[in-house]
Amino acid sequence: MANKQLVAFSLNGKDVDVAVEPRELLIHTLRERLLHTGPHIGCETSHCGACTVDVNGMSVKSCTMLTVQCEGARMVTVEGLEQNGVLHALQQAFHEEHGLQCGYCTPGMLTRAYRLLQENPNPNEEEIRYWISGNLCRCTGYQNIVKAVQSAAQKLATAQLEGA
Repeated sequence: MANKQLVAFSLNGKDVDVAVEPRELLIHTLRERLLHTGPHIGCETSHCGACTVDVNGMSVKSCTMLTVQCEGARMVTVEGLEQNGVLHALQQAFHEEHGLQCGYCTPGMLTRAYRLLQENPNPNEEEIRYWISGNLCRCTGYQNIVKAVQSAAQKLATAQLEGA
């Protein structure tokens, strides 16, 4: 315990303090210490994207980030997309458009797509494919993932117009 360092950050809107080894990777802190098992451990080399989370408005592959680098950060995992029991438009669209098969890549895809829609609320197919290119899927062929992101973008735009 003497070598551990206390790190404080916001995780899905809640403040957390966690004691970690200085060399501990964020993916292990999330899954093993904070029990947020949405981000998956895939390749552990940043190639697959299954561990993608949003840190301070940037998509980050948590298998290559040290937890101590997150001091004071605002972090969103796939668990943080759902609000008050209501699925995020992306989560709903992935369900409706069959944007997943085995589901292993889905948390990283959703988190990456979330960041895309924060920065570009109306992406075209080429832009979506570019943005998710760092997240590998071995099952879907990506077409339904692209359709799901397009559908979510449309739903979010409609909701914003209705709310304005």
